[in-house]
Amino acid sequence: MDVDRRFGYRLFLSGTMANLVDVTTSQLFDDLLNKNTGSLTVVHFLAPWAPQCIQMNDVMAQLAKEHPQAVFVKLDAEAVPEVSEKYEISAVPTFLLFKSGKVIDKLDGAHAPELTKKVQKLASSVGGPAGSGQAPKEAINERLKRLINTAPCMLFMKGSPQEPRCGFSKQIVQIFKDHNIQYSSFDILSDEEVRQGLKTFSNWPTYPQVYVNGDLVGGLDIIKELVESGELENTCPKAVTLEHRLKSLINQKTVMLFMKGNKEAAKCGFSRQTLEIMNSTGVEYDTFDILQDEEVRQGLKAYSNWPTYPQLYVRGELIGGVDILKELKESGELLSLLKGE
Repeated sequence: MDVDRRFGYRLFLSGTMANLVDVTTSQLFDDLLNKNTGSLTVVHFLAPWAPQCIQMNDVMAQLAKEHPQAVFVKLDAEAVPEVSEKYEISAVPTFLLFKSGKVIDKLDGAHAPELTKKVQKLASSVGGPAGSGQAPKEAINERLKRLINTAPCMLFMKGSPQEPRCGFSKQIVQIFKDHNIQYSSFDILSDEEVRQGLKTFSNWPTYPQVYVNGDLVGGLDIIKELVESGELENTCPKAVTLEHRLKSLINQKTVMLFMKGNKEAAKCGFSRQTLEIMNSTGVEYDTFDILQDEEVRQGLKAYSNWPTYPQLYVRGELIGGVDILKELKESGELLSLLKGE
């Protein structure tokens, strides 16, 4: 990793990887957009602690190799709040695609196949090296390898899980739903190159196709056999339910504060007051910024039956919001409660 001292970007200089940059301030972000008006700019709003963002960073790196004429930007949504707020980023990962300094497309969530399709379409539309119109076999195979490794469990189907476009695909989606399987999908009807190439690549002539850790498991009949034998859950990864995730988060530290913003920068008056109270106790605590994760923001309100933020948890149990903390501080009970005395 090196630094371009003219602009302050961190550049990842490995072959064509100089087009993958990590921007750390709003000024640098604006400068970059202004200097790249003639090319596609793909911005990944991320949280460095989120596994799905780490996974999509790998996808960004691969796309940067494949599209040297485009610029790929990684931006910590929490560390550069001015940019996140300007573009109304409410969850990570989120991807914005720019041309001539303007947003021309957006993608919410860790959907690598969809991001790949958008980049391929838009990168070609803004120019770049001329080609024959047909990728070499080696390039196609590399693309297929990357696609089948996009997620631990990949389903290549006709349509999407929300709108399957054949009976076999619909059956697999239902099986995965019934057995709480975590997976990503790719619509082979949207890409003829993938549709034909994958049949040859894996020597499997029909769809849907299921891959786990990059290896072909099979189609609908194989999945049904795994269900009947009780082996499906051992073969495909189980989805982490929202309830399980919330339990893990509220027990992440002995004292957990769910707030708008973080310890360094509260983003609402109630959160700021709560920080002042907590800091006055001298007790160690951790925070979670609910503005960065809409699923947690909405889910925790229902899970704890507490409709507002901030929320303080001690040893996994809800204490309450800022009004409760004020009462506990005035009564002298807060410190002993936080310390478990």
